[in-house]
Amino acid sequence: MRTVFLPFLWRKNVSDILQSLNPVQKEAASCTEGPLLILAGAGSGKTRVLTHRIAYLIEEKGVNPWNIMAITFTNKAAQEMRDRVDRLVEFGAESIWVATFHSSCVRILRRYIDRLGYDNHFTIYDTDDQKSVIRKAVKELDLDPKQYREGPLLGVISAAKNEMLEPEDFETQAGGDFRMCQEAKIYKAYQKTLIDNNAVDFDDLLLLTVRLLRENRDILESYQERLRYIMVDEYQDTNSVQFELIRLLSGKYHNLCVVGDDDQSIYKFRGADITNILSFEETFPGAKVVKLEQNYRSTNNILEAANSVIANNAHRKEKHLWSENGEGKEVSFIHYETAYGEAEDVIDKIQTSVHMGKYQYQDCAILYRTNAQSRAFEEKCIKKSVPYRLVGGVNFYQRQEIKDILAYLKTIDSGRDDLSVTRIVNVPKRGIGQVTLNKLAVYASEHGMRLFQAMEQAEQIPGMGKAADKIKGFVNQIMVFRALAKELDAAELIESILEQTGYLEELEKLEEDKAQAKQENLDEFQNKAADYYANHDEAALTDFLEEVALVADIDNMDSEADSLTLMTLHSAKGLEFPVVYMTGMEEGLFPSYMSMNSGDPGDIEEERRLCYVGITRAMQQLTLTAAKQRMVHGNIQYSAISRFVKELPQEKLDWKEETFGGLFKKGPSMTANSLSGSLFGGSSSMSSGSSFSASQGSQTAKKTNYDNVFDLKYAKAFSSPKPDSLDYKEGDRVSHIKFGKGTVLAVEDMKKDYQVTVEFDTAGVKKLFAGFAKLKKI
Repeated sequence: MRTVFLPFLWRKNVSDILQSLNPVQKEAASCTEGPLLILAGAGSGKTRVLTHRIAYLIEEKGVNPWNIMAITFTNKAAQEMRDRVDRLVEFGAESIWVATFHSSCVRILRRYIDRLGYDNHFTIYDTDDQKSVIRKAVKELDLDPKQYREGPLLGVISAAKNEMLEPEDFETQAGGDFRMCQEAKIYKAYQKTLIDNNAVDFDDLLLLTVRLLRENRDILESYQERLRYIMVDEYQDTNSVQFELIRLLSGKYHNLCVVGDDDQSIYKFRGADITNILSFEETFPGAKVVKLEQNYRSTNNILEAANSVIANNAHRKEKHLWSENGEGKEVSFIHYETAYGEAEDVIDKIQTSVHMGKYQYQDCAILYRTNAQSRAFEEKCIKKSVPYRLVGGVNFYQRQEIKDILAYLKTIDSGRDDLSVTRIVNVPKRGIGQVTLNKLAVYASEHGMRLFQAMEQAEQIPGMGKAADKIKGFVNQIMVFRALAKELDAAELIESILEQTGYLEELEKLEEDKAQAKQENLDEFQNKAADYYANHDEAALTDFLEEVALVADIDNMDSEADSLTLMTLHSAKGLEFPVVYMTGMEEGLFPSYMSMNSGDPGDIEEERRLCYVGITRAMQQLTLTAAKQRMVHGNIQYSAISRFVKELPQEKLDWKEETFGGLFKKGPSMTANSLSGSLFGGSSSMSSGSSFSASQGSQTAKKTNYDNVFDLKYAKAFSSPKPDSLDYKEGDRVSHIKFGKGTVLAVEDMKKDYQVTVEFDTAGVKKLFAGFAKLKKI
C-alpha cells in the first residue's frame, strides 16, 4: 500500500521552484512522465535541473519522496544532490533514495543476497584483496605468475562481469582460445574463493543485484512499485550491467529520466558503453529529448574551441555550447622545445599570476593525459616552492598502515574474511609462522569453516603445539575488540587497536619521517571515522566499512587548500578551474599511441571526447602546450603537434613557438598544418622579440640543428654515452623495448651520439638517439 503523502500541507510556491531556471531547464524539470533524455552539455547546470526536477515532483506533482530514486556515480555527487534537494523542499528529502550505483546495490543485497546463497553479512573486497585471490588462483592452477599477472587478469574478469558473463559463460565464449581458456579457469577459481569467503567485489555488487532481480519476481516488483520515478546522472558513463539494472527497475512505470552528455563519455576502459545514451530513444520508445546547451562556466572563446574539436566526432548527438559570459581571452597554444621547458614555463606563469594577485593557486590546474607526466611539474613546484596537490596518486586507503587497520576492523566486524585475518595475524609480529597458518587453513577447509573459526579451535588441531597459545592470544584480542565495538564508535575503536596491539610501538621503530607520515595517515583515518559517525545517527561498524569501500579518489580533494592542482584529464571530469593548462598536446601522447594504432576509429573519438572534457574545465583562461621533444623510456622522442590542436579554430588561437632564444608569436597566416608539416614542428628563423606578419607567413620552418643541442642548458638530459659503434645499419631490422620491431631508414653521426631513424611496424617513424634507444638487431 502506498504511503499517504499530502504535499499541499506544506507546499512552497511552485513558480518559485522553477523561477531560477532558464526556459530549456524549466522544460526538462517539468517533464515528469515517461522516458526523458536530458542532453546536458558541459557546465549547463545539470545538477540544478535534476534537483529542481525532484522538488517539482514533490511540491507540484504530489509524488511521495519515498517513490523517487536518484542515482549518481560518486558519493560526493550524491551528498551534494541530497543537500540541494533538502534546501528546496520543506519536508521529505530524507526519504528520497539518493545514492551511487554501488551503494544502491549494497542496500538491496544486504536485505536479499541470501536468496543467492550468500550470508547477508558479506564482505566487499577491494583491489588488493582481489589481487591476493588472483595470486591464489594462479598458484592453485600451477600457472606461471609472470604470464598471468594480477592487474590484467582483474581487468579481464571485470570486463566479463560488466558484460554480465558468469564464469561458465566466459568459458563457453573462450572456445578453443588457449589463453582465454586459462583465464576462464582463473575466473572460476577466483569467483569460488570469493563465494567461499562470503565476499563480493565491486562488479559483483552490480551483477548480483541484476541476477537477484531477474530471478526473484517478488523482489523486482517490490522495488518497481516503490521506485516510480528514477533519475540517473552521468548516464553516458553507464555500462551494460548498470543499464540492465535501470531497465529492470523502471520496467513498470517507465518514468525514467537520464541526464548525460555523450561528448563527455570517457570511461570505455572501465566498461562504459556510449551506445546506452546514443540509442536511448530506440531503447525506450516515446522518449523525449531536451538539450541543455547554455553554458554557465566558460567564456565563448573556450566554448568555441570545445565545439570545434568535438565536431570532428562522427558518432555523437548534435549540440552547440554557448554562453552569456562574453568572448573572454583567446585560447593559447605554446609549442616548447622540450618537456623540461614546458614544465618550467607553465609553473613560472602560474606563480607569476599568483604573485601579481590575479589568481590564487587553487584557481589553477595542470591537466595531462598520463600520470607519468606529473613528475616534471612536481619537481618544478618543489624547486619553486609552489604548493600543489596531486590528484590520482597513491590512494589513501591503499597505504599499508590504513590497510592494516581496515583488516582489523573487517575481522572484528565479521571474521569471515580470510584475507583480512591472514593480513593481521602477524601485524604486529606474534611469532605465528606460515606452517601454523597452513595447518589452520587445511583444518578450516576440511571442516567447512572460515580461518578465524579454525583459530578459535586451535587447541583441538593435532600438531599445533605451543603455536596454539599464540593463536589463542590473537583470538582473545579480537574478541575483546568485538565487545568494545558495541560500545565505541570506529574512531575510538581504531585508537584502542593501535594502543592495545602494540601497533604504535612498532611505528616508533621506523625512521622518524616514515613513522610521522604513517602516524599522520592513521590520525586522518580516525578523523574520517569520527566525521562519519558524527553525520550518521545509529551508524554501525559495518556501515562505516561500506562507506570506506565506496570512497573514490576525487571525493577526498580538499577544496579549501590553496594549492595548484595536478591531475589527469580523466580525474578532472566534473571539476572547473578559472585557469587551465592542458599539457602534452602531442601525437602519440594525446591522442595516445594505443588509440592511434588500435584500428578502431572509436578509440580516437574517445580521446577527442577526453580533450573536450579538458577544454571545458576552463572558466576564464585556457592554455594548451606541447613539447617538440621529451624523454620517454630512456630515449628522446620527437612528436608532431596533436591533431586536436589543429582542430581548434585557428583564427582565434594565440599561438606561440619556443626556440632556445625565447617565445615567439605565430602570425595569422601560418596555419597549424604549416608548422607541424615537419617532424619537429620548430622554426629557427625568428629573431628575438619578433612576431610573424602576413608577408613573413611564407617562410618554411627549418629543421633544428641538433649538433648544438648538447651545448645548451638541457644537455644534462643527454647523459647516455655514445656507442663506440653500431651493429646495425640502414636497411637492417631492429627491435625497441617500447616501439617493437622496425626497419632502420637512416643513421647519422651527431658528434655526441648517433641519430637513428627507424620506421616501426606499429608505432610509425621515430628519430632516436642510439645511446638511449638500446636498439637490438634482429
